[in-house]
Amino acid sequence: MLDVNPPLVALRTVSRVYASHAVEVVALSGVSLQIARGELCAIVGSSGSGKSTLLNVLGTLDRPTAGRYWLDGEAIEGLDDAELARLRNAKLGFVFQSFQLLPRETALGNVELPLVYARVPRGERRERARQALERVGLGDRAHHLPTELSGGQQQRVAIARAIVNRPLMLLADEPTGALDSHTAREILSLFHSLHRGGMTIVLVTHDPAVAGEAERVITIADGSVASDERARPSGHYLVTTTGIGAVS
Repeated sequence: MLDVNPPLVALRTVSRVYASHAVEVVALSGVSLQIARGELCAIVGSSGSGKSTLLNVLGTLDRPTAGRYWLDGEAIEGLDDAELARLRNAKLGFVFQSFQLLPRETALGNVELPLVYARVPRGERRERARQALERVGLGDRAHHLPTELSGGQQQRVAIARAIVNRPLMLLADEPTGALDSHTAREILSLFHSLHRGGMTIVLVTHDPAVAGEAERVITIADGSVASDERARPSGHYLVTTTGIGAVS
């Protein structure tokens, strides 16, 4: 029977090996998992565990050395660099710990950037960027430079930029790592709002409190999936089966 609700993400025995000075470093080893549309997942693990490499693979910023990756039903291994860039801009949004805003562009200009790359007409991209800033609560800061914004406001601009292209999945790498606890809570509340709106979100974090906000926690150790836990309604986690056959 045809699967009428296929996962947004499917990895099958994905490995990533880096070669340096004739020494091979295995960053990922045989990772298999699925992420359903509309999930809020956290990827956790110690430094060097492979969690950032996994995020880079999910974001098509890094190609697997072995294994297969399907995004929205499309196998990515056959795509060239230009095709991958178009796929990233159309289907993925990225949020980073360091915000990565252009210092000489206003908040509006920073949010517009993905639409510039997508060749959206100027009038439309201005309006969509304005709407994205409104969505993150910064409509009144559209013409401010990053240096005129707080850290939390800069991260909100980064989130607006990540969602302006209406991506299928938002990938966030330590999105609260540079923020104080109060501001981090505000950013997590924003992620919850986006999730309630139907967005698929994957957070990479080392912070158990941030991971605890997710409905699913995937722990990476030594380049492999060590555990895959799903939240019960009580807020506790239930260990689930990992692997390509696991239904998310």
